[in-house]
Amino acid sequence: MINRFSDNSQIGIACSFSELVQTDFKGEMNALCWHRNLEGDFNEIVSQLSLEENITEVYPEDLIALELSEKGNIARQVILNDLQLLADFGASPSLNLLKCYERDEEFDFISTDVYSFHVDRSPIATDTFLCTYHGAASDIISNSQAKQKILIPEIRAKLEELYDGPPDEFEDFLKENYFDLHYQADADAQPINLGKGHLWRLAVDHPKQQVLPCIHRAPVENEGEYRLLLIC
Repeated sequence: MINRFSDNSQIGIACSFSELVQTDFKGEMNALCWHRNLEGDFNEIVSQLSLEENITEVYPEDLIALELSEKGNIARQVILNDLQLLADFGASPSLNLLKCYERDEEFDFISTDVYSFHVDRSPIATDTFLCTYHGAASDIISNSQAKQKILIPEIRAKLEELYDGPPDEFEDFLKENYFDLHYQADADAQPINLGKGHLWRLAVDHPKQQVLPCIHRAPVENEGEYRLLLIC
C-alpha cells in the first residue's frame, strides 16, 4: 500500500504499536499513524451487529459471539488485538457501531458537535486514539489552515451578546461551553482523510502538551452505511 501520509509534516509514521505510543510529538507533528493494510472482512462484522439508537458500544464478548467466515474472523482478531494493545497500554478503548452523532443546532452561528473541526482537551497528559474499520473516516487539518472560532470577530460578538455574566469571566464561559475547542477551516484548507484500518494517535490539549492539539472532525456518514470505530 502506498503511504500517502509520509510526506506530510503534520503526520508521523509508526511501524508498530510500540512505536506509535513511544514516539514524541514535536514541531508541527501532532498526529501519528500506525499505517496498516488490514486483511479481513469488516463489513461482515458490521452486518451481524445490532444498532441501538444511533450509537452502540460493542464489547469483546459481542465480537466473540459472532459466527463468522474465515475473512470475518481475521477482521475480528484485528479488532480484539487492537483493543487489548490499548488496554495493556493503560487506555480505555471503546468500539462503537454508529449511524450518526447528535447534531448541535442550538445556535446558527457556531456548532459544538463532533462534525465541526475541533480539538480534544484533558486535565491530564493523554492522547486520542482512533481507528475506522468500516464506513466513512475522520479528517484532520493543519493548525495553520484553521482559526479558533471564538477569535472570529462576528462569532465572538454573538457570543458576547449571549453571555450575561461578569466581563472577567467571559473566557471561563467559553471554556465551560466548549466554544473554544472549535475551529473554522480556511477557504483554501486541505483536510486530510485518515482512511480505514490505520490506528491513529492525536495530540490533545493538556497542561504538559508540547505541541498544538490536533484539529479533527467526524465525517458525514455515507447513506445506508454504519461506521465501526475504535476510539479512546
